[in-house]
Amino acid sequence: MKLLDGTTLASVAMARLREFDASALHKSPDGYWLAYSGGKDSVVLLDLVKQAGVTFRAVHNLTTCDPPELVQFVRRQPQVEIHKPAISMWNLIRKKGMPPRRKARYCCEALKECGGAGHVVLTGVRWSESNRRRSRRMVESCYRDGSKTFLHPIIDWPTDAVWEYIRDRELSYCSLYDEGFKRLGCVLCPMTRDVERQMARWPQLARAWEKAVKATYSAKKDNGYGFTSAEEYWQWWLDRDAPARMGDSQPVLFADS
Repeated sequence: MKLLDGTTLASVAMARLREFDASALHKSPDGYWLAYSGGKDSVVLLDLVKQAGVTFRAVHNLTTCDPPELVQFVRRQPQVEIHKPAISMWNLIRKKGMPPRRKARYCCEALKECGGAGHVVLTGVRWSESNRRRSRRMVESCYRDGSKTFLHPIIDWPTDAVWEYIRDRELSYCSLYDEGFKRLGCVLCPMTRDVERQMARWPQLARAWEKAVKATYSAKKDNGYGFTSAEEYWQWWLDRDAPARMGDSQPVLFADS
């Protein structure tokens, strides 16, 4: 996609990568830490760093509740390291004593955003993805780990430009996009509204979620939130429009952690 001055979004992104390459190498001899999700944006990002000729290390963090098709796609990328988590999503839920919620997504920090300490971390964050991401800056410090700096080289790319780049470069991508999935991520993530479709598409993962969520329910520890059974608790968690009764502002333990 060309800009008004005749340059392309791709050339601008590669210039950004080259500009901060020395900073990345100063932090670590590995160069950039490319946080590779397997989605369309990281597909583009991986190709851009290779074209830019910068030093990088591409890493994918398994969450244990990823779509199998996504995991298979990532495994076909020879330059991407796959890191297994120290704890599965299901054991993490039991440890926390509550399932993740929209405003209590502890799972992201533990399973997806770990790694990259002491690096300049590359991500495919883009302004057009959500209202929340419109406030992001191209270069950011990590508020959890001061040794990490984030660089979002394609932050100003519209979605059409991402797909145009993939088509022009004939890059492979996860087959789930061809099935109509717009964004890829953890199955039944608290942020998804595609609950019924995902439960039907990945019933084994849905059952794992159900078992883990129900395991955190305890009538003795309900603390007046009004759930009468583990099944009611599970159905409430599935309802993305349900009013907040626990976990959206602060953790409330329903079972021993």
